[in-house]
Amino acid sequence: MEQNKSSVEHVSFYLMLALITVAFCILLSPFYTAILWAVILAIIFHPVQQFLLRRLRGRKGAAALLCVLMCICLVIIPVVVIFASIAQEGASLYQKVSDPEFDLQGRIETIASAVPSFIERWTPIQLGDFPELRDKFSGGIMQASQSMAGHLVNLGETTLNFFIGSGIMLYLLFFLFRDGEGLVDRIKRGMPLSSDYSRQFLEKFTSVINATVRGNIIIAMIQGTIGGVTFWALGVEAALLWGVVMTFFSMLPAVGAAFIWAPAAVFFLFSGAWIKGVVLIMVGLFVIGLIDNLLRPPLVGKESKLPDYVVLISTVGGMALFGINGFIVGPLIAAMFISAWSLFANEPEDG
Repeated sequence: MEQNKSSVEHVSFYLMLALITVAFCILLSPFYTAILWAVILAIIFHPVQQFLLRRLRGRKGAAALLCVLMCICLVIIPVVVIFASIAQEGASLYQKVSDPEFDLQGRIETIASAVPSFIERWTPIQLGDFPELRDKFSGGIMQASQSMAGHLVNLGETTLNFFIGSGIMLYLLFFLFRDGEGLVDRIKRGMPLSSDYSRQFLEKFTSVINATVRGNIIIAMIQGTIGGVTFWALGVEAALLWGVVMTFFSMLPAVGAAFIWAPAAVFFLFSGAWIKGVVLIMVGLFVIGLIDNLLRPPLVGKESKLPDYVVLISTVGGMALFGINGFIVGPLIAAMFISAWSLFANEPEDG
């Protein structure tokens, strides 16, 4: 009888623990982006925090404060400056496209007339013979520009949310720098796993974040910078905006920045700017593409020990479910999945 009562108490306790945990996660869900990036920055800057801790002779508070200031200078301020510039260029681009003097139909006619005759013979749809197709194309461009304008109208609310989230992130980040090691020890003791399994999971968690964030961000920033500078040199409007867009698309393996520069190169070729089109294709294939092929496997796939196809699928799936945060969350879930099943498969041998 006592044993049955004890079992009921244990089940009730675990059920209550699960419900409280779910309720707490729901409570934090509005700020999950701030919490996620606080954890990411704490992991990325952990070696710096340890270096400062040694130089400051164990003063955790001072080392944590210096690390937070470094994050502000290296992360927050550049992001604010870049997004402010993007908003300015986006507004300028929208005004230019919306200007009645901007003859979009005339530009499409020019591109259609510049298409070589042999391409027209091979293509079942001839752009010059279908005014309705041209109207749809121009309407799509105008709709995209209006959507951009709508986002710019909501810039004030977005900026407010950004600063609120940044404040929460920095506040949490200070305590993660100061008390992070103790928190990790408590998490290890609280996990319902053996100490070896807990250690392996936390090591996998840290290595995946380091590899994914460092790899994707380095690759994306290099590709976006090269693409933006190339667009600027070729006289493309809003080069900074397109460079940032290429940076985001570069986080997608296999797709990458070509989603932006390839249509621009086609536009140059069909509008008669052959030199600009060829230059953009050469830069895209042999500079931007080469960087992706050389750096992505060692920076992302190697350290996280994920196959390339798993990195691709988990990144795309993560971004589809979680937005921009998915380029971290997706590979992280995939790595945890593979790690958990590897431990499960090896458990009979260990036992």
